[in-house]
Amino acid sequence: MTTAEQSPALAPLRQARERFLTGRPLPDGVPDDVVAAWRRARFFGVRPDLDGPVRESPQPADSPLLEAARPALTRIAPALDAGRTALVLTDERLRVLWSTGSAPGDDTYADLSEREVGHNSAALALRTRRRAEVHGPEHFLDVWQDVSAVSVPLFSPETGQVLGTLTVARALWAGCRPHPGAALAEAAAAAVEAELRARARTEERALLDAYERAARGRERAVVALDGRNRLISEAAAGLASPQVLEALERGARVRGRGTGESYDVSLPQDPGESYGVPLPEVAGESYDVPLPEDAGCTAEITPVRHEGRVLGLVAVLAPRPVEPEPSAPGPGGALVGGSVAWRHAVARATELFRAPGPVLVTGERGTGKTALALGLLDGTDPLVVDAAESPELGLKDGEWEVPSAGEWGRTGDRPLLLRHAERLSQPDVAALNSLLEQHPDARLIATHTPGTSPGPCLQRLLDTLAARSVTLPALRERPEDIRELLPALTPAPAPGSPPLTWTLDALRALEQHPWPGNVTELAHLVRALAGGRRVFGPVRRGELPDPVREGPAGRTLSPMELAERSAILEALRRHGGNKARAATALGIGRATLYRKLREYQGRDAQNGPRP
Repeated sequence: MTTAEQSPALAPLRQARERFLTGRPLPDGVPDDVVAAWRRARFFGVRPDLDGPVRESPQPADSPLLEAARPALTRIAPALDAGRTALVLTDERLRVLWSTGSAPGDDTYADLSEREVGHNSAALALRTRRRAEVHGPEHFLDVWQDVSAVSVPLFSPETGQVLGTLTVARALWAGCRPHPGAALAEAAAAAVEAELRARARTEERALLDAYERAARGRERAVVALDGRNRLISEAAAGLASPQVLEALERGARVRGRGTGESYDVSLPQDPGESYGVPLPEVAGESYDVPLPEDAGCTAEITPVRHEGRVLGLVAVLAPRPVEPEPSAPGPGGALVGGSVAWRHAVARATELFRAPGPVLVTGERGTGKTALALGLLDGTDPLVVDAAESPELGLKDGEWEVPSAGEWGRTGDRPLLLRHAERLSQPDVAALNSLLEQHPDARLIATHTPGTSPGPCLQRLLDTLAARSVTLPALRERPEDIRELLPALTPAPAPGSPPLTWTLDALRALEQHPWPGNVTELAHLVRALAGGRRVFGPVRRGELPDPVREGPAGRTLSPMELAERSAILEALRRHGGNKARAATALGIGRATLYRKLREYQGRDAQNGPRP
């Protein structure tokens, strides 16, 4: 006769269990939670007559919980009634990490999850996050019908998550609750959690010491992480994006035995690329932490060890120098640029120049009109005249002879590059109109900067050249070309000096600036930095002039921009918001449409809703 059979209070529950196992209807009064637990065990395929250890579950090779609990449990173990009481420690997956003593029916199961052994106090405590008792026939297994067990969950002092359970099991207790071992279980759990708190403080101290050693002042960009804590220097806050910190955080959670070496890590700078941070080998395995795209820094990573295991990492960050890709050489960077707008303008100008006749190059000041013209005239020894320096060029007196296509290459006459046609005096404009009427195939390149309303003579000249004109895009319309322009605009470094490079943050500031002076303004800035720097390394955002560093201020759209914006919105409405169709209808590329929508967003537009 079993103890359960001798206990009148548990006899009805024992009979209900037998009816459940044989498939008969259950009597009234059986607790719903117990019936639900029995049904889960049957669903998981647990055999009630299971006798002996279940299949071995892989135990963690390095358990921080076991390391913290072992000293406290070792002190408590001698107080147990070794022949009648057992003390069991499990992790958060209910794998048995440590046990001592014995209890009736104790077969030292390696896994106390419901999937393996059915209903028990450890599984109940883990699920409810509080102390739980299971007595005799409440268990699903036959071997535990004479066992009463009480389990207490163990919580992390930092996160509050359940780290495992502590169970006291003994012979069946048929009296009133609580279980006689409840006080022991609570005391043992308190001792283990106290040790966890003490170790956590020690680990935090180790992380802080490693951070302070790496920082060595406020100037260094240092990040220290252990999966629970973050220490970030002021310099690192400006370099590391939240995505980079999150990626390093994942790496910090990898625990193992480090080698004590440092690792140089380059974080990706271009969209579409993905790199990883190799962490030290742990137990024969290597770990790769995927990092976000478009991270503009390098990181020297050192594991932080405490008591023989890696508890986190320290990363020393540095700006990643961005070397703009070399491009085709051109005078003053004129022919440099890979954007669609710039390539189209250069191709159009080249096509016009190769055919007989004059060419008009227009655009805002500083867009590179003269430099492009000189690039087209390269090798021809052109005659360059600038109306801005002397509006009275003497064209009316016939002092200048513009060679025609028929004479080109035979007479030795030089082509004419006329700069700032808008500055010509009225008599010279009239004379130039007459020359072009007589020589419609003349080798002439004129540059024009739109501004004030042209007079009748200049307007006639512009109308004559309109069919053979090309408009250069402003630099703000092709910010993607800035990285290619920089090396072409940078003066050659002095012997033994490194070339001028830029941090990703500085490049972003350059690309966001509206550049009212266009390429000329950018060239002045680059030359000033190249000649006036007293520090080494890539140019940082803080070295840029205030207007560039602080970003563009909002402005009201011009009448031309308002008209363009209205046309774009109308096309979008007409095509139901389909940007590809709207771009086709407007005769522009889809990328151009997206760029213009971004430019107009957030500005102080007067007409229509925001796109």
